[in-house]
Amino acid sequence: MVTAPEEDPVLKKNEEIEENENEEEEEEIAPAGADAKKKKKKKKPKKKKLEQSDPPRIGITKFFPNGVYPEGELQPYKDDNAWRITSEEKRYDEKLAMEDPETTYQHIRRAAEVHRLVRRHARKTIRPGMTMTEIAENIEDGTRALVEANGFESGVGFPTGLSLNHCAAHYSPNAGDTKVLQQGDVLKVDFGVHVNGRIVDSAFTMNFEPTYDKLLEAVKAATDTGIREAGIDVRLGELGAAIQETMESYEVEVNGKVYPVKPIENLSGHSINPYQIHGGKSVMLVANDDQTKMEEGEYFAIETFGSTGRGRVVESGECSHYAKMKDAPHVPLRLTSAKSLLKTINNNFGTLPFCRRYLDRAGESKYLLALNHLVAQGVVQDYPPLCDQLGSMTAQFEHTILLRPTVKEVVSRGDDY
Repeated sequence: MVTAPEEDPVLKKNEEIEENENEEEEEEIAPAGADAKKKKKKKKPKKKKLEQSDPPRIGITKFFPNGVYPEGELQPYKDDNAWRITSEEKRYDEKLAMEDPETTYQHIRRAAEVHRLVRRHARKTIRPGMTMTEIAENIEDGTRALVEANGFESGVGFPTGLSLNHCAAHYSPNAGDTKVLQQGDVLKVDFGVHVNGRIVDSAFTMNFEPTYDKLLEAVKAATDTGIREAGIDVRLGELGAAIQETMESYEVEVNGKVYPVKPIENLSGHSINPYQIHGGKSVMLVANDDQTKMEEGEYFAIETFGSTGRGRVVESGECSHYAKMKDAPHVPLRLTSAKSLLKTINNNFGTLPFCRRYLDRAGESKYLLALNHLVAQGVVQDYPPLCDQLGSMTAQFEHTILLRPTVKEVVSRGDDY
């Protein structure tokens, strides 16, 4: 008969240590006849909690190893859709959406968490005296690092917009741009993050002295109105009317002269599709006759622009923003360089918007002729800067919302705006 071996006291001790990792040493028994003395228990140093770097450059997945990211702000639907929040059927629909790797809300929430961290650092560090290129690259470097940019799986959603003063949208510095931020400037910061094609599109405005505080206040309030009134079955024309009413209730006094805040009538918010920033539906900033309804499951960028000028923009200045058309025609390209450039665009961006600096980064050079040829052939759309009259000031605030079956989620909401 085999007898069980005597228990090894060292092994036993090791097991006990593993069971309670805070205890480094167990009690020691003194020799016979002596008083039993106890050694003080020493505590193991606690595992250091992972902290984000400054500037933020540690990938966001390291902080959420289970892949579950924070929900955005939840707003209940109103009126005829108030029932949705308690509907078992709609809750089940959401459960199915979350379980499907294609439709799960975790993609957009991961992108939103990246956006919040990057913009927090941007708002803290952007100051007069910085070049536009410095500001853009800081935002884009942070975005790529935090979202752990990886081709079409995750990355920058679209070029960083840094439109100044009377320019409302679509300005990003091209190579060689030496423009410097000034104390009296009103700066719109509009950038995007995508995870598996789900794009968070969110923007804010910064000023560095108080003259235009009321302009910023008006636009922020108008965006919040748009978010509050948005919902399943809401008609886009009526949403525009609500935004307009809020915006026009503000005015700005500059050097003793009072200017009404006007919504920019030919800019709009928009639906967002996978890998497609402008999904086809537009949320105008003024009352209109659009009877199109918002629908369950859709993503929208609710963005508003206010101006002390005409309240209308025109294309002006050197173009930086481009995007390949979703249904780009198959046309013969007579320039070999255009064919090569299109291949680079397809491989790096697909239908996601890009700017000239991103082409530089992808290794392209002397591509302007080829790029203009792709635009002329209708394969690529150009998006020149959009500006109101010189001397006016414009502001922008924007959030991405998700029309879930039970509730509206403002995915990009943060404690800043």
